[in-house]
Amino acid sequence: MSVRLVITDAMWDRIEPLMPADPVRGRRWAGHRRTLEAIAWKYHTNSPWWDLPDELGPFQTAHKRLIRWGGRRYLGDDLAAVLSAADADDDIDWTMSVDSTVVRAHQHAAGARKKGAAHYGEPADHALGRSRGGLSTKVHLAADGRARPLAFTVTAGQAGDAPAFETVMSRMRVPRRGPGRPRTRPVAVLADRAYSSRAIRAHLRHRGIRAVIPQPSDQIGHRLRRARRDGRPPGFDREAYKQRNTVERCINRLKQWRGLATRTDELALAYQAALHLAGILIWTRH
Repeated sequence: MSVRLVITDAMWDRIEPLMPADPVRGRRWAGHRRTLEAIAWKYHTNSPWWDLPDELGPFQTAHKRLIRWGGRRYLGDDLAAVLSAADADDDIDWTMSVDSTVVRAHQHAAGARKKGAAHYGEPADHALGRSRGGLSTKVHLAADGRARPLAFTVTAGQAGDAPAFETVMSRMRVPRRGPGRPRTRPVAVLADRAYSSRAIRAHLRHRGIRAVIPQPSDQIGHRLRRARRDGRPPGFDREAYKQRNTVERCINRLKQWRGLATRTDELALAYQAALHLAGILIWTRH
């Protein structure tokens, strides 16, 4: 059976230095490149783990490695390192867009134990919620001005967008190659009406970030009724808002991986680790 590989030699040259080193004691790691190819193949095709082709090694190795890397946030750190290299090359467009997307959860995603869920930072609800469409997970993300992911977080599918905004912002940390703190502030944040709240606007204003967020009609009506008591309406740059499609294009890129478009993982940390791997491959490919 011939397997279509995802990681090219040029991509691996950028990823290999970021991989964990072999432990001082105990068994050495199996080949990282083959393991990453196995994880990418599983999430590209959304096949069961036990259908992994023989060329990509035992499925137990790839599955356990994903759980371990997800729990210890190795892939999240690797994404930060890739972003650091891109920032050093002035390759990040810091006009950031924020949005979320609902992912339908397969029945195989249910059934994880509730006790001990906090192990490795796994949320108690496993980021699974029940809504009209059934079980679902919501992916909240930030994308740069060239439709590439900067930060992720996952919640239950029925969760709102605005409450997760500050979590997404806190996870956007781009270390600098030289001295100095990691960069955490974009030039501007573009978001739709779901993010139009006093708390979010105050958060961005306090950090010196320009907010490009339209007001929903009900907020406009309330402001008109209160007249002078509510102060000036927030500014809104219609021309800049036209770039908000970058986050939609980023979501489309991620959902080309069928295992991300439909969740089959019981653990949220495994699903989020796969999101980070997809982000790493998007950045190293482009």
